[in-house]
Amino acid sequence: MTNYSWGAQDLSAPAPKKLRQIPVSVGLLLEDVDSGWVGEVVRTEKSGGMRVIVLEDRRGKTRSFQAGFGFLLEGEPVEIVEPQPKTAAPKKLVSASGSRAVTDLKARTARASRIWVEGKHDAELVEKVWGHDLRVEGIVVEPLHGVDDLAGAIRAFNPSPERRLGILVDHLISGTKEEHIVKEAMRVPGAAQHVLILGHPYVDVWQAVKPSALNITKWPVIARGTDWKTGILREFGWPHSTAEDIGLGWQRILSHVDHYSQLEPQLLGKVEELIDFLTSEDYGFLTIDQ
Repeated sequence: MTNYSWGAQDLSAPAPKKLRQIPVSVGLLLEDVDSGWVGEVVRTEKSGGMRVIVLEDRRGKTRSFQAGFGFLLEGEPVEIVEPQPKTAAPKKLVSASGSRAVTDLKARTARASRIWVEGKHDAELVEKVWGHDLRVEGIVVEPLHGVDDLAGAIRAFNPSPERRLGILVDHLISGTKEEHIVKEAMRVPGAAQHVLILGHPYVDVWQAVKPSALNITKWPVIARGTDWKTGILREFGWPHSTAEDIGLGWQRILSHVDHYSQLEPQLLGKVEELIDFLTSEDYGFLTIDQ
């Protein structure tokens, strides 16, 4: 009798699951498993007999990869294959922040890192202009409702390399109480390496909206001792007596903001830097506007 040996092969083991094949196309948002690079396909071509795809991240940086296995699409492992027959090129879309808009996007799972802003109005403004970018990057914006105990809040958050904090502070200029609060906060263990605090010079984030967006020449000057928001609404001739009036007044202002160009550069640069801090390496320092 002849014996046939098949080695150690386990014939009862299930066959490997076949990955879904995705034809490469411009606009596809992919993650390279090996490097963690996340970007939109902006170009694809044949080179040396291989299909090469170029991924552009939200900062406009590009990197080339060989098509095939090793990619995630909305968290699912897939095989990137040859493109379908060429059709009309899709129109390039731009988000409210000025970055390339990613269409048909499923929001990325939220990072443990956070952006903190002082209040609800700050959070609403950041979401309106940078909301698309934040969803691409998986970043959550949370209002602090004041920074008086910023050090305590950071200590409770317990920042680490995987739990970074980017914090935007109103009226952060030299000689203010905000400067003192921020310097104290940065003494919390781990803050110097894993927390970035930036600020804008405005009394309130309302003032970061360009006057031209509201069809005025400049923001009114409010006398010391008068609540700034109340004074602004009174100068505009809008209701200003209650907290509800304040909220409705802000919504009227926010309704005039559709694009980053309607915000002051002193705010734009700070928000962009905070997003970069939470999505890249080699950060961890304090900046005080002078």
